[in-house]
Amino acid sequence: MTKARRTLLKTLALFAGSVLVSASAMAQSIPAPGPTVEAIKKRGELNCGVDAGIPGFAFQDASGAWKGFDVDYCKALAAAVLGDPAKVKYVGTTAKVRFTVLQSGEIDVLVRDSTLTFARDIDLGLTEVAVNFYAGQGFMVRKSLGVNSAAELNGATMCMLTGATLELNIADFARSKGTTINSLLFEKSEEAFAAAESGRCDGYSDDTGSLAAARSTMKVPDDWVILPDVISKEPLGLHTRDGDYRWSDIVFWVDAGLKTAEEFGITKENVDEKKSSSDPFVRRLLGLEGDFGKKLGLDNEAFYRAIKSVGNYGQIYDAYFGPKALGLPRGINNLWNQGGLHYPLPFR
Repeated sequence: MTKARRTLLKTLALFAGSVLVSASAMAQSIPAPGPTVEAIKKRGELNCGVDAGIPGFAFQDASGAWKGFDVDYCKALAAAVLGDPAKVKYVGTTAKVRFTVLQSGEIDVLVRDSTLTFARDIDLGLTEVAVNFYAGQGFMVRKSLGVNSAAELNGATMCMLTGATLELNIADFARSKGTTINSLLFEKSEEAFAAAESGRCDGYSDDTGSLAAARSTMKVPDDWVILPDVISKEPLGLHTRDGDYRWSDIVFWVDAGLKTAEEFGITKENVDEKKSSSDPFVRRLLGLEGDFGKKLGLDNEAFYRAIKSVGNYGQIYDAYFGPKALGLPRGINNLWNQGGLHYPLPFR
């Protein structure tokens, strides 16, 4: 073999190697969306686990349409992944079976006023993706009971849901106060509400968001008072199964995108106008630069569609918990720059 031929072959080999390296790098920079997203796209809809029915978080209106804070999160995810917020199958779950339904693969994500805890993360094999609602367990009682604090509930019986941490929280609280608070457990929230209304219990105990929902269902809401005591931390949020980090990433960043939209004044009404913004954070969020959607295995307009479909975090909260809904103040559910706890990671 001549020297010229050897040089040519060496050059061709180096060129081929560089092409393979470039192709590999490109494949790594645009990742596959993962098995969960592939399954969602194949079936053409997102299977989203929500509450079986509670005002504020998830409920069906007179026509059977699903509405609520958590329901809008399902819509935002469907808009980001499938391009259409209507492509959602809502699976109503009780507190007792919600995690089993997720573990079994019947749903893709659980968005159901459920607390993120160590045991659910480690023991149940779930991924605690993000907190979308900060709450704490409290008490709603009849005004006629004449109590002003939870410490005065010695001997009282509280209606509450089974399959949650509510009963343990109350037992711990009562023990710390040297009192006794009894519990009457129910599978469904509407059953617990009805039992409290009928006088089978002295009140109802749940997270603060659900207490506002419970009070709204009473025949005479003004006959009931929500006590000021909060006896636990209940960071409610989004759960996925372990094993598909790409899907968990997508769920995490859609939540961050809704909160970032509020931070930068982007609403479902002005999101198209905001596309002309020169702010780099706005441009990255709306898919105008940075390939943030593609880096998750989606397209770059994924977050734009999520915001366009349901609005920003504040709009979702106000629609279901605000003054014209359940009248629950934002409080710690404000953004970090408004005195709250929501501090979305930056798109950069």
